[in-house]
Amino acid sequence: MPVLSKGSLKIDYTDDGKGQAVILVHSSVSGNRQWRSLTEALKDRYRVLAINLFGYGETTPWPETSSQSLHAQAQLILSLCEEVDGSVHLVGHSVGGSVALKAALLLGPRLEKLILLEPNPFFLLKQRGRTEAFLETWNLYEHVKYFGSSGDWPKAAQRFADYWNGEGSWKAMPEKRRAAFVAAIMPSFHEWDAVMKEETTIEAWSALTAETLVVCDRTTPLPIREIVDLFAEACPHWSYRFINHFGHMAPLTHPEVINPMVCEFLDSEITLCVAGAGANLK
Repeated sequence: MPVLSKGSLKIDYTDDGKGQAVILVHSSVSGNRQWRSLTEALKDRYRVLAINLFGYGETTPWPETSSQSLHAQAQLILSLCEEVDGSVHLVGHSVGGSVALKAALLLGPRLEKLILLEPNPFFLLKQRGRTEAFLETWNLYEHVKYFGSSGDWPKAAQRFADYWNGEGSWKAMPEKRRAAFVAAIMPSFHEWDAVMKEETTIEAWSALTAETLVVCDRTTPLPIREIVDLFAEACPHWSYRFINHFGHMAPLTHPEVINPMVCEFLDSEITLCVAGAGANLK
């Protein structure tokens, strides 16, 4: 796995295939390994770069003394883009979707296509008055912050896993998987600050020139459904695809469902826009 050095900062990533660059940005409690099957599906015609965000793999951990921002995470993407020529595509899942959104603004016209899989810019819920959904997110944020600060990572991990993977997920996990989950949740402690405290307005993204696809499960937690609804209202020129009963973690648990959507959108010269799709989420 190559490691890019920028002063004291280390960024690790995978680099497979040749062609136009597609940069894959993973979710929380995951890492770039989540993209193995998608990389295999794309590398015969694209150069696929799957990055590790702060604290994952060999990428430098986020410093404990400061609050993380989406701008800082997006700089990792921009640094990787300096290593490739021409226009690029971005694919982001969950927090990776939020990072990809911020990077999209910074990349401007160099970004050709943007794919957001269950993006989680929770700060938009507060901006747009989606109080119930924001408070649901805030409760989880406070839980992770409290138990993470006290060093009780298993307690933080249990609620996190049950919220995003379904009630009882933690109990059903083998002990070895639980241990790995606890180790992987630590970077999420800082990622919450980035997705809760950002101030970019949704209107900024409506002006993006990149073709954009949003993929959402109709049964995903309320905050994600509300975020996608907000995007559908503000960005009706984007494309929206919906799945059912595969959950927030579908890119990992059901790549056979998600990967064909990603490949189809990247490969197409003209994509269809589904306007007003957010109304179908409720």
